[in-house]
Amino acid sequence: MTKSQLIAIVAKKAYLTKKASNDAIEALFEEIKRSLKKGQKVVISGFGTFDIGEVKDKQVVPFGKEAQRQTVKRHNVVNFRSGKPLKKMVW
Repeated sequence: MTKSQLIAIVAKKAYLTKKASNDAIEALFEEIKRSLKKGQKVVISGFGTFDIGEVKDKQVVPFGKEAQRQTVKRHNVVNFRSGKPLKKMVW
């Protein structure tokens, strides 16, 4: 599903215009991003949890370049753990 498809579905199911649906979805995504940027966990009950994880410095060997080890510096990543209802639905 693409973002535009999601907007169309939400507009239809919530009896909104596509513009209003787009604005609502954009506001949701922006608030999730803002919270994660602040280091806060985002919990959406029944759906899942977004949080920030840290990847420490590590040595990697780029694909196809055997003896050339490189260091990937410490960085943050976004983690998502699905909630039980979502897991049950998918499994």
